[in-house]
Amino acid sequence: MDAFPIPAESFILGFIGAGKMAESIAKGVAKSGVLPPDRICTAVHSNLKRRDAFESIGVKVLSDNNAVVEYSDVVVFSVKPQVVKDVAMQIRPLLSRKKLLVSVAAGVKLKDLQEWTGHSRFIRVMPNTPSAVGEAATVMSLGGTATEEDGELIGKLFGSVGKIWRADEKLFDAITGLSGPAYIFLAIEALADGGVAAGLPRELALGLASQTVLGAASMVTKSGKHPGQLKDDVASPGGTTIAGIHELEKSGFRGILMNAVVAAAKRSRELS
Repeated sequence: MDAFPIPAESFILGFIGAGKMAESIAKGVAKSGVLPPDRICTAVHSNLKRRDAFESIGVKVLSDNNAVVEYSDVVVFSVKPQVVKDVAMQIRPLLSRKKLLVSVAAGVKLKDLQEWTGHSRFIRVMPNTPSAVGEAATVMSLGGTATEEDGELIGKLFGSVGKIWRADEKLFDAITGLSGPAYIFLAIEALADGGVAAGLPRELALGLASQTVLGAASMVTKSGKHPGQLKDDVASPGGTTIAGIHELEKSGFRGILMNAVVAAAKRSRELS
């Protein structure tokens, strides 16, 4: 099969769907300098606020999805999972092997995407919502005829809104189970409530809890140390930290988190 490399210095990135996820990715790509905003486009049909959100970045807003496909070299499906099939069938006649397709639609498998579009140059990407603040945890899997160069290009684009890994698509349910930020939102809220219970003002407690989680995560990613070692480093004999850890262990804290990931992964398999 002939190769049609994406022109790195001139390619156009188009989004089918103009929601918050598309906006986050477009902002990250433009802000990082990976791609100038005038080489990014989408279509907004009626919501003027959505149009304003993209135009304020400098993104081109076109008349409809067909125009986005025709104008773009890389086309990102950023629509709700239940409408992906309809959108894919609509644009199918406009596709050629020169175009690279990407999907961020949750739970929609590559085999279905490829069947609906009649196109196997596809990459499935699974970012999470912290992409909105440039801290996404993203995983991608390459479809049938997507090349290594295609993977590198998409890795660079999505790397602009966080960190990205490559993985086999069969792992995506487990990835979904693990990478939900809601667990951490819940932990931050609980830590803040504990601070209030111990006598802190609410605003101070929430700020301390949020920054403590952020700082701890940064230490894990930047220090190269295992989190267990980092825990041991701050747990002094007979001190405050080990007293708190003791309470967490008595309540089965680690087991609860493990069970949450397994339950979410199971539900992801059921839904897909």
